[in-house]
Amino acid sequence: MRTKKRNIFIVTLLLSMMLHLEMTAQQTLTKIACIGDSVTAGYLLTNPSTESYPSQLQVLMGSQYEVKNFGHSGATLLKKGSTPYFKTEKCAEAIAYRPDVAIIHLGLNDTDPRNWANYREDFDADYSWLIDTLKKQNPAVKIYICRMTPIFNEHSRFKSGTRDWFWQIQEHIATIAKANKVNLIDLHEKLYNRPDLFPDALHPIKEGATILAQTVYGNITKDFGGLQLAPIFTDNMVLQRNQPILIYGNANGGEKIEIVFNNQKKIITANEYGKWKAVFPAMKSGGTHQITISSNRKNIVLKNILIGDVWFCSGQSNMAFELQKSENGIAEVKKALNNTTLRLFNYRAIEETDDKAWDSITLQKTNQLQYFSGKWAISDSISAKDFSAIAYYFGQNIAREENVPVGLIQVAVGGSPIESWIDRYTFEHDDKVVDALTNWRKSDFIMPWVRSRADVNLKDAKNPKQRHPYAPCYNFEAGVSHFTEFPIKGIIWYQGESNAHNIELYEHLMPILVESWRKAWGTSLPFYYVQLSGIDRPTWPLFRDAQNRIQKEIPNSGMAVSMDYGDSTNVHPIRKKQVADRLALLALKYTYGKAITANGPQAVKATQKGDAILISFSNAKQLSTANKKELIGFELVTEKGIRIESSATIIGNEVRIHIPKDEKIKTVLYAWKPYTRANLTNEANLPCSTFQFEVSSESKK
Repeated sequence: MRTKKRNIFIVTLLLSMMLHLEMTAQQTLTKIACIGDSVTAGYLLTNPSTESYPSQLQVLMGSQYEVKNFGHSGATLLKKGSTPYFKTEKCAEAIAYRPDVAIIHLGLNDTDPRNWANYREDFDADYSWLIDTLKKQNPAVKIYICRMTPIFNEHSRFKSGTRDWFWQIQEHIATIAKANKVNLIDLHEKLYNRPDLFPDALHPIKEGATILAQTVYGNITKDFGGLQLAPIFTDNMVLQRNQPILIYGNANGGEKIEIVFNNQKKIITANEYGKWKAVFPAMKSGGTHQITISSNRKNIVLKNILIGDVWFCSGQSNMAFELQKSENGIAEVKKALNNTTLRLFNYRAIEETDDKAWDSITLQKTNQLQYFSGKWAISDSISAKDFSAIAYYFGQNIAREENVPVGLIQVAVGGSPIESWIDRYTFEHDDKVVDALTNWRKSDFIMPWVRSRADVNLKDAKNPKQRHPYAPCYNFEAGVSHFTEFPIKGIIWYQGESNAHNIELYEHLMPILVESWRKAWGTSLPFYYVQLSGIDRPTWPLFRDAQNRIQKEIPNSGMAVSMDYGDSTNVHPIRKKQVADRLALLALKYTYGKAITANGPQAVKATQKGDAILISFSNAKQLSTANKKELIGFELVTEKGIRIESSATIIGNEVRIHIPKDEKIKTVLYAWKPYTRANLTNEANLPCSTFQFEVSSESKK
């Protein structure tokens, strides 16, 4: 009997101890409340209880934390909104929970015209009420409010108000965080370039929820994966001379980073988001350098670094065209060993846009913006052979003429339209093209060939929003954006073949692209580009003429003519050195200040005098012809639209064309054939661009 009583006592004692331990464990758990709308609740997810971001956050945080989901679909932050969060059961539960940490993500539904349009003045006060209410329940609570996840352009109210109101609310959220002295988490940045994760333009799938969970986890724990450099920083790199030298990357929040460079040491603390940046004084070119970057757990040493000029080289296939495939390219590759001060960063695509279906790994990596990879290399027979011929010869010219090291960053994709190189915010706010963000594979804005090639590559894609480097914004997001913090000297560009079907659209987009890139880099970088060459495609004369006009609209820009090195049957002419030399002339004159001639003749006006038309030119003291033969390439267009091929003669810096008897001439055309042998040059043997000019009468002057 005593034994039985003793056993009961022992069991009771053990149960009591276990209950005490359980209650103690519950008391020591850090409670995290995830407050929000349908994105927090996990709307559209197959199993929100395991796939929503709060559920995934629980797994990341571990057993010392308890994460609860207080998301309510449709909820507004505004108290007078269509579904006010403060009136919901989830809100009452969240407040009663007395969390140690509160994550608030509200505002998406406030973009509804029933809400923001009417009650925007209440937003800050209503948000402050929620923050204060949580603090009253637990004065020690740590509160994070969130910049909202994206709303993409196919949302039904995007252009009618949601687009603009969304960004207004984002600004308010940052202000509210500062005013209430709470933390701010950016849930927008890492998802803004992932429309493939938002099937309805508003709610992320499981992978998107994973990114949200990881972002919140990093902000709470300050664990961002430890010390890392931005991808641009590798051995053999070139740093931009005569500008402050920036060295930057990521680390854990609050981590101390020591950077030693040029006999100087800087100790930087990573900010609350794990970002850090060290700024060293500007330097002149000269010498070989080393950078050491250290944290308490990791040490990185970058070697063989030069100070010089860095040029960003971008576009489509004629920029990507390899040195080894160009005229005399094999011989040049063999000589590349001598170019020790030329450094090449080839941001290569993981898969070309050839006429084949991509495999599942390529599709996945493309969606994840992992389409490019690369590092700096010394120019030699290995690194130079598949580097851009245009960029290589351009850099060679600059290095020789300026006697400085030159770094070239190549980000180019064969077949890519200009739309793919423009950032998303700019594209979203351009009502002319914004709809192409969603339906680009069916949009007439995008060239049919471009769409059909993408269809081939994406034949086996399962995601209806599968990304592709021809899609609007993609190459900016996956490529260009990785370099915009890095100081550079300027940009060279060779693109347009995949936009030649719509000249008016290109005239609209080209200045927008340049402006958006300059904004991204934070300075008015020189921008030099190549005009399309000659080929038997009917729209190309008009396109070349548009490119010629565009340079007048873009400050600090210039255009290199290439039509005299074209190929009637091949969109990839091989004579790249000559074209690169012309680009280099533009840079040497307008960026480096050399007293040289860099432009061919530019038509100024066409005037009828009696039975002749006189065309005057700038950029020419004495006109000539490329082959010193008879001048060819001019046509006259009558008032009836009939084109007449016309002989012309050179008189100083003017061209004279005789008018056929009884003809009334409206327009002068030059080099107005898709593939042309027009040969007008100036004394520097630089060619005149394709142009059209309305004829004015002398009497009207």
